[in-house]
Amino acid sequence: MSVRVPPGSTADLPIRLAAVCVLVLAWQIGAGLAHSRLLPTFTAVLAAMVRETRSGALPWNLAITLGRVAAAFAVSLLLGGALGIAMGRWRRLDLVLDNVVTVLMNLPALVVIVLIYVWFGLNETAAIAAVTLNKLPSTTITLREGARALDPLLNEMAVSFRMPRWRTLRHVILPQLTPYIFTAARSGLALIWKIVLVVELLGRGNGVGFQIQIYFQLFDVTMILAYTLAFIMVVQIIEWTALQPLERWATAWRQ
Repeated sequence: MSVRVPPGSTADLPIRLAAVCVLVLAWQIGAGLAHSRLLPTFTAVLAAMVRETRSGALPWNLAITLGRVAAAFAVSLLLGGALGIAMGRWRRLDLVLDNVVTVLMNLPALVVIVLIYVWFGLNETAAIAAVTLNKLPSTTITLREGARALDPLLNEMAVSFRMPRWRTLRHVILPQLTPYIFTAARSGLALIWKIVLVVELLGRGNGVGFQIQIYFQLFDVTMILAYTLAFIMVVQIIEWTALQPLERWATAWRQ
């Protein structure tokens, strides 16, 4: 009898680590063969990360960027999720807002960032608003599709048993929306941190994006990769230690 292993469980860890090791080894060998300052080795990038960490520059700028990511992520997930569920449940609202969401979905992120900065100035609120506005449409669409896919029979059962609205939301609606919520969260995290770097590059005086801009002007590829790799590692740790365990816990009832 076979045992089903939940996705993202600790049983997958050796495979994940092996894949990372292969990627790092290929990078090290390829950069060594290229022998170019435009393609530094993994060990050189790692040494640069250690130096920047000791100086305090890397942790400081990384913390600032992560703060912006967290703020934009929370706002876009809450607002986009509420709006998407409402659009999926009420057709008239969907008809009114569908074109607006579609336009925002197809509007280039760079245009949104520039316009927000022009209208509201180069400040922290404008930066977070620009990131949130870029992520909001995709979250709304994902949760709208989830709301449309709700089982009407379960809703009828809740009405028959005269369940209060908050209990219906907690025990009937949210469990069905869980896969869509985590899909929006995962895609949101991947998209938001990329947009945050652009926002910092264009209009902030600190953060990972600002540091990458400085080292781009100096043509220092090693430092660019050091800051990029550090941020990727942090985001991946968040994925492994927070999002995946939360998803397994929230969907345990499906096993």
